[in-house]
Amino acid sequence: MTAWVAYTLAFLASFAFIALKAFQQLNVVHGAYWWVLPTSMLMAVFEVFVVWNMATNGIGWIVLPIGLGSGLGSIFSMWLHAQIVKKG
Repeated sequence: MTAWVAYTLAFLASFAFIALKAFQQLNVVHGAYWWVLPTSMLMAVFEVFVVWNMATNGIGWIVLPIGLGSGLGSIFSMWLHAQIVKKG
């Protein structure tokens, strides 16, 4: 796997993992019980991938796409939760 592929996958996985983590936090705050279990299962999949990616690539430039993906995932999750849960 080339470095760019690893970086792209790390970005996407961290985006998804943190988006789900933020979504889960908002589920708890707003009492959206039915969203908790499926969100937790998806979080586990992406968390394992992010940890595996870090273990495989070591610390270095991989931190940049993981950090960017995490921040953007959190922002996206806040918007998505407002669209789905609060209005649904």
